[in-house]
Amino acid sequence: MVSPTLTLGSFGVAVLVGLTGMGGGALLTPMLMLAFGVPPLAAVSSDLVASAVTRPIGAFVHLRRGTVHLRLAGWLSAGSVPSAFAGGLIGWWAGPDREIQAVTERATGAVLVLAAIGIVARTALSSREGSMAARGGGGSSVTAPAPDFFVRKFPTVMIGIIVGLAVGITSTGSGTLVLAALAALYPALPAGRLVGTDLAQAVPMIFAAALAHAIAGDVHLAVTAPLLLGGVPGIIVGSLLAPRVPGGLLRASLSVLILVSGLSLIGLPRPRPCW
Repeated sequence: MVSPTLTLGSFGVAVLVGLTGMGGGALLTPMLMLAFGVPPLAAVSSDLVASAVTRPIGAFVHLRRGTVHLRLAGWLSAGSVPSAFAGGLIGWWAGPDREIQAVTERATGAVLVLAAIGIVARTALSSREGSMAARGGGGSSVTAPAPDFFVRKFPTVMIGIIVGLAVGITSTGSGTLVLAALAALYPALPAGRLVGTDLAQAVPMIFAAALAHAIAGDVHLAVTAPLLLGGVPGIIVGSLLAPRVPGGLLRASLSVLILVSGLSLIGLPRPRPCW
């Protein structure tokens, strides 16, 4: 039976993702663990399967707008896809015992803390570009042609490997960690292209991680079904409302929630399951 409460929660998270462009795993995975008592591996795998359906929607929009640097996305995927698949199989290799569940929970908490820091960095970057554009100081339009810059292959692939492993294990970090790392490595790339490039490379990465968790038998239909039922319409509603909502302020507020969730997963016990 599909949980209406979980469906509603998934809808709310998806709306926030559409409004802010944040990765859904940073909100949905801790919600599953802390509010619904879903076991860590089931929460991670179910979020990945749901993201494999909803994430291509955002990537398609950016592809049509021309805000994806395909060569950069390709080098990121070269590192992120195999490492995400390997990360998704770690729980299977380690065995379905309490220890791997606890490790997954703490790892998710640690990535969430890093994600909160990444959101703050991304918000600061967007504010800086907005100020530069307002002063005529060289701010770049998200629809302007991509700057001709040299793709630094090794550090880009390493970013993909690290983030892919984090996503495979925890389902979080595909948006915030990649954006923060790319902003530092390629400061000439406008924020809009950073988002589009990350969304494009995240699609094969999330598919690889979701496939690994499906092979490992971690996916639970009782959790995944309501995530999809609420997530698909939620991401559409959020994307339609995004131009009318101050996303920067909302992202800053949500970063506090993500930070608290991460700290809770690191040190506090989960409630009893209610799904």
